[in-house]
Amino acid sequence: MANLYINENKKLGHINPELYGHFAEHLGRCIYGGIYVGENSSIPNTNEIRKDVVAALKGIKIPVLRWPGGCFADEYHWKDGIGAKESRKKMINTHWGGVVEDNSFGTHEFLELCEQLDCKAYINGNMGSGTVSEMSEWVEYITFEGVSPMADLRKANGHEKPWKIDYFGVGNENWGCGGNMRPQYYADEYRRYQTYIRNYKSNEKISKICCGANADDYDWTEKVLKTTFDHAPANIHGFMDGLSLHYYTLPNNWENKGQATKFNKDVWYKTLHKALFMETLINRHSLVMDQYDPDKLIGMIVDEWGCWYDVEPGTNPGFLYQQNTMRDALVAGLTLNIFNKHCDRVKMANIAQMINVLQAVILTEGEKMILTPTYHVFDMYQCHQNAELVDSYIDATFIGMDNENQVPNLQESVSMNKDGSINITINNLSADEAYEVQTIFTQKQIKSATAWILTNEMTAHNTFQNTEKVHIEKFDEIETNGKELKFKILPCSVMKITII
Repeated sequence: MANLYINENKKLGHINPELYGHFAEHLGRCIYGGIYVGENSSIPNTNEIRKDVVAALKGIKIPVLRWPGGCFADEYHWKDGIGAKESRKKMINTHWGGVVEDNSFGTHEFLELCEQLDCKAYINGNMGSGTVSEMSEWVEYITFEGVSPMADLRKANGHEKPWKIDYFGVGNENWGCGGNMRPQYYADEYRRYQTYIRNYKSNEKISKICCGANADDYDWTEKVLKTTFDHAPANIHGFMDGLSLHYYTLPNNWENKGQATKFNKDVWYKTLHKALFMETLINRHSLVMDQYDPDKLIGMIVDEWGCWYDVEPGTNPGFLYQQNTMRDALVAGLTLNIFNKHCDRVKMANIAQMINVLQAVILTEGEKMILTPTYHVFDMYQCHQNAELVDSYIDATFIGMDNENQVPNLQESVSMNKDGSINITINNLSADEAYEVQTIFTQKQIKSATAWILTNEMTAHNTFQNTEKVHIEKFDEIETNGKELKFKILPCSVMKITII
């Protein structure tokens, strides 16, 4: 029997909805075919955006969407994507597949998508190949209400009222595809660029996101913060509201990542072990951030995370299209639990990517659409959005096929809603063993408990021929005596329990 201890009287932090954010890049079939179908499409759409995809994303309360990249952001020139579709410039997407980008999905279309989704907008600006004035004018075009060249241009293009930008990223992966910069150089350029991201409305602040580290590059974090805090007033905390972090879970390595649906138990545990490294990254980058920002005014923004495998056979290698199994569901579940438990520092996260790319929540094929196991995890975990993290601990044991890739058999996070109801999300990382769990509260008297589970064999996935192989099911085998819960969590599963 594993004991899950919950001190419902000890609140540890607020779980921002943005921890459950998403990312859509001009990459493969994420935008074109996944979200946007253009004019005269037979696929049901509203203003050229797929109705089925919007409905599915609204179903998981997507809180924020990052766009246009990714590596694409630092070769994207926003003026190419406005105005009449037939006059927009065409370009080669040099990062992703060498295909023609016709810029038919641009600023207006993205913000239309955010309005349909009722989510916040996170725009990534071009520092790598762009200019300060270009970035500044983009912000003016989107957000300025008065008389100005860019506001007038927006109105001429058919949108009288300004939009709102919630988050603005100054460059992307500038240590790599965004310019191969050194941290000190990037930080100086960041200080210059962010100066011209104006808040034209005092009550609609744009949160500025600084480019942070690639995985465990703690030196980048240290040198960027040292430079941005140097000769800077203390009250502006390094000219930033957030510092990004990117980390991908690869079963093997960048040269041989491994297949998405064909793997054994060794690879199962190896993948989960690597996914759990996210907690080490958050802890160690937080220690560096604490030296400069002890009050945690700068949010850690994990705006690219997820599994990265070899592409599906027969698909364009530059499109990064991969299937999505119960392994991905477990990676999503344990990662979101980690974000919850570090909500004092982690303020936003964006899974890569939303549709048809990497660890997608949705896959499309023409007019067809399927929901992946990862989608169902986001569906169950939406209960944590805007809730308060509650102190919890589970006495897990370590399991695995070898000593190097051991993982805890069970992993959880717990939150409380405003109405006092409690949400438990718990993962069983074992590929083949179920465990008895007893949940013990400090004082709470349990009136009722309702549970749902996502489970199947480790390689199970949904296809366009079998769209419901992996789906959420009601879980009724749960016992309570008023203060404790008892249940058996099935192998290879993600579970949610709501307690009143």
